Amino acid sequence: MVETVVNIERTTTTTTNGPPGGANPTVGSGGGFWSAIRLNIDYFRTIPGIIKIVEFVLGIICMALAAPPLASATSFFMFVIVISFIINILLIAAYFLGIREALNVAVNWIFSELITTAVLTLLYFIGFIVQLARWSDATGKGSGSNTAAGVFGLFNFLAYAAGTYFLFLAHRSGATH
Repeated sequence: MVETVVNIERTTTTTTNGPPGGANPTVGSGGGFWSAIRLNIDYFRTIPGIIKIVEFVLGIICMALAAPPLASATSFFMFVIVISFIINILLIAAYFLGIREALNVAVNWIFSELITTAVLTLLYFIGFIVQLARWSDATGKGSGSNTAAGVFGLFNFLAYAAGTYFLFLAHRSGATH
């Protein structure tokens, strides 16, 4: 019988760069979360990153055209826009700062984002239909800008649908980050 012996040697190296005497001006940082945050511009060069930027820009246009809400249909549309916009800003910040990687938690980020984006896509679908149904044949104060807001809502619905599709592909491939 032949035996194979493998020796494993582990070495840990710690480097401290600080003022003489061991004083640390950033008390409490200890590396941890804040040292793990890195700017991640490369994500926004990918198709899902570009889609997030498009959703952001179209959300600004929709808000500008639909404000102030002159009808209850526009109030619902603005609700959808604002909720989507806030979630989109949080996701952009999470990707830009690399917060998902810095938070070392057992969360399937892709699946969570897939569900969130799918719900927002459905809400945008309902929102732009309600907005266009209310303002498409109206005349008078605000009808032009509100109709345009509904059209841009359609475009943003398409952007969210594309984002949902790419998240679905990422989830199906087994990605979790």
